[in-house]
Amino acid sequence: MKTILLIEDNPEIRENTAEILELDGYKMLVAENGKAGVEIAIKEIPDLIICDIMMPVLDGYGVLHLLSKNPQTEGIPFIFLTAKADRGDYRKGMEMGADDYITKPFEDVELLNAIESRFKKQDLINKKYQNMNGLEQLVKDIGGEEDLKKLKINREVRNYKKKSEIYNEGNFPLYLFYIEKGRVKTYKTNEDGKELIINLYSEGDYFGYANLMTDSPYMESSAAMEDCEVSLIPKSDFNDLLYKNKQVSKKFIGILSKEIRENEDQLIKLAYNSVRKRVSEALIKFFAHIDENEAKKGVKISREDISNVAGTSLETAIRTLSDFKDEELIEITSGKIKILDIEKLKNLRN
Repeated sequence: MKTILLIEDNPEIRENTAEILELDGYKMLVAENGKAGVEIAIKEIPDLIICDIMMPVLDGYGVLHLLSKNPQTEGIPFIFLTAKADRGDYRKGMEMGADDYITKPFEDVELLNAIESRFKKQDLINKKYQNMNGLEQLVKDIGGEEDLKKLKINREVRNYKKKSEIYNEGNFPLYLFYIEKGRVKTYKTNEDGKELIINLYSEGDYFGYANLMTDSPYMESSAAMEDCEVSLIPKSDFNDLLYKNKQVSKKFIGILSKEIRENEDQLIKLAYNSVRKRVSEALIKFFAHIDENEAKKGVKISREDISNVAGTSLETAIRTLSDFKDEELIEITSGKIKILDIEKLKNLRN
């Protein structure tokens, strides 16, 4: 059952509207002013918010502003409900991020249709697109097929040999990169030349988008982990897609937030986890970017790359892999690694 928060200072309208929505099968939360509405929204995290604009204590614009700054509530569909019909008020609400705007008095069907439409779109947005490979399906779902075609058609495709640099830290971004074939790593290097791998990307993934969005120089370098084919999508075309499609923009921001959290977790693990635990997690991270059929046959992964993900020396990484082989957690044949017991590998004691 979907939960809707109704924020309305008029008791009669509040009660009547809540009753209509309850009869239509929604669970209702109500608030008599904006301040109370914000408190309920943060505590309960409703599926949708309907909010009057002109209210005491805190008006509807203030409610939307506060909730849009909170990571837990920023993605909740928001519908303004108001007696004001001025076009300026409409534009202000939509520019602040409101999803719809209904003017009182309204027909019951009008409100119910608006809510149903919001939920349908939100269900599409909330699909679990785990990485940039999901961008293609996302754009199709929200009706952006033409934009997607323009994004990928007739792009320059470059071939990179294994260990070839794709871009370097400090360069200014000009392209969004799409991997047609192969695997790519992004990494940082310290003053002694020691490398730490930050992220791994494989066929069907996009990379290099973070600095395009912030319009800032690369904070890391990237290189091919094997022979690769990479499509180059010009910065201007990427920006056009972001500006045209609000939902795609939100999804990119969500993906960036996810990567930031993962990088923070990686730093904590490097600081506190044992070498065995770090090497096991490095293996799991590599195999997450490898096709299941290929993984079953065994994969040739550079021991240096494993050590650079785990944040340890090459010698220590090799010795730890040998221990894992003796413990029958992995199999190593002709330099290829095959995971035999991924659950035990995941649950190694620290």
